[in-house]
Amino acid sequence: MQPRAAIHAALLGRAPPPRGKPCSGGTWRGRGSLALLAVALAIAATCARADELAWRDIESRIQYGYYTEDGASLRKLEELIAAGDAHDKLRGYYAGLVAWRRALLAAPGGAAAQGGTPAHYSQRCVSELDSSLALEADFAEALALRAACLAAPLEVGGNYAPLSGHRARKDLERARQLAARNPRVLLVDAMSDYTLAPSQGGNKERALGKLRQTVAAFEAERSDTERLPGWGAAEAWLLLAQDLLDHGDTVAARDALEHALLIAPEFAQARRLMTKITSG
Repeated sequence: MQPRAAIHAALLGRAPPPRGKPCSGGTWRGRGSLALLAVALAIAATCARADELAWRDIESRIQYGYYTEDGASLRKLEELIAAGDAHDKLRGYYAGLVAWRRALLAAPGGAAAQGGTPAHYSQRCVSELDSSLALEADFAEALALRAACLAAPLEVGGNYAPLSGHRARKDLERARQLAARNPRVLLVDAMSDYTLAPSQGGNKERALGKLRQTVAAFEAERSDTERLPGWGAAEAWLLLAQDLLDHGDTVAARDALEHALLIAPEFAQARRLMTKITSG
């Protein structure tokens, strides 16, 4: 019996009464129902924990595939996630995350496209997140990620599509309203400032302040109870390092990269930037 069905049965009082005289203060039927309800709630809690562990494992594998630029493993994860429960908001969320990762790797300067283009993967990302948000319209994590997908690298030039589209602006604004201190929301907001040209509203000076706030939020999150979703800390430190390097602060950039690699030692992009800095 599924957890929800077990709870429903318990609430209807369908547990068969035991033989014998009931205790004072209640009937066998009522006490049996309460006992069954307690069991059903325990089953539901156990299943919820199992689901969380499964999605945490999926997230870890997506991140590892992205950090190591392993498009083949990300493709396999797409297939695995697609087989998940369509009524689970995290299925659409993580399908969107893996598509976004593939878009980033397919961009100029990234890893091999592995059979797709940035535009193709970005569109898939948005579509998957649409399904997640259809289940929970105020899912701040999904709103922020959809905004990031709408700003994924273009095929030509390696630039980012501006967050000027009405839908992307609306997503990011709503995500900030719902979860102003969420580090992934802060990261996407900082990314838009860092990656856009000044003519499109970008501002690397403003991004630098936002990135400092973002890494602080990630450090606070990492010291607290493990969250789901929980990705993004290494990427935030890498982006901070890039912005610091743009400002000519090589020492601080190297320190930020060390933080990124402490979190994700296999992060190929961070390793390349560290090699560039240390080699002069």
